[in-house]
Amino acid sequence: MNRRAFIGTLACGLLATPLAAGAQQAGKVYRIGVVAAGVNPRSASFFQAFEQRLRDLGWVDGKNLAIDYQTPRGSRDISAIAAEFVRQHVDVILAGGPEASLKAARRATSTIPIVMVALNYDPVEKGHVASLARPGGNVTGVFSLAPEQGAKQLELLKEVLPRVTLVGVLWDAFATDQLSIIDASAPKLNVQLEKVEVRPQYDLAHAFLTLKQRRVDAVLVVGSPIFFRDQAKIAELAIRHRLPAGGFVSGVAGGLLFGYGVPASVPYRHAADYVDKILRGAKPGDLPVEQPTKFELVINLKTAKALGLTIPSSLLQRADQVIE
Repeated sequence: MNRRAFIGTLACGLLATPLAAGAQQAGKVYRIGVVAAGVNPRSASFFQAFEQRLRDLGWVDGKNLAIDYQTPRGSRDISAIAAEFVRQHVDVILAGGPEASLKAARRATSTIPIVMVALNYDPVEKGHVASLARPGGNVTGVFSLAPEQGAKQLELLKEVLPRVTLVGVLWDAFATDQLSIIDASAPKLNVQLEKVEVRPQYDLAHAFLTLKQRRVDAVLVVGSPIFFRDQAKIAELAIRHRLPAGGFVSGVAGGLLFGYGVPASVPYRHAADYVDKILRGAKPGDLPVEQPTKFELVINLKTAKALGLTIPSSLLQRADQVIE
């Protein structure tokens, strides 16, 4: 059972934000445009969590709400989708995942409210909001970036496999910001890294063949919408090549050996809270940005068995969830 909870560092401020009285129009169907780089939003479990939270708050797609999901095929598509949402005068834009989504939305509009789910980049550092407490402008939402997360994932990989000395790192353009902390932590753990970038057309089979040829002992898979989408394929290739693979927590359900971090569904559920408040009259610039402070460790014993591995009991006792 999941023992930990999402805690927004500024949740109290968010809950205390006053709503404009009577801003919600009776009988109106409000429109949300979803800009999400790298995934098919309609099929992603975290967007299903987003919709479920909206239903809990009284917003039902097809009744008083219309959610427009588009599947981008590249950066130009993302910008075109955001621009089309502006032409359609949607009420809120949800910009989820890597920074490319928020960049496209901000280029398209400075007036329509934007709710971000900023994964693995800092929206303050990148200039998208003025501060977490007072974002200003038309952008607010959830920000999930923990500099220590990649280091912790590498540390856990070493704990599962103490004899590991050469670790492959599977990454793509959406994951660039995560590499520096992994690079810095490797010498402390007495491991060397072999980084393999996966580029469009995202030939994962070739990437794993390269990792195998470089004789890595295990693989660290960093967080990326592409890897989330292809998590089952990554797990299957890892098992086929007898390479223990762990990393981003949401990939464990798809077959990764272990994962550490914030499950993707958590920030998207909280993004629904922002949409709710904005549709009821709140200004995005007045809603503090939330940031998760608690992380989950999930272990997949099915995958461990397939690889012939024994997970240390001390690690199993610390896990928030064990898939058997």
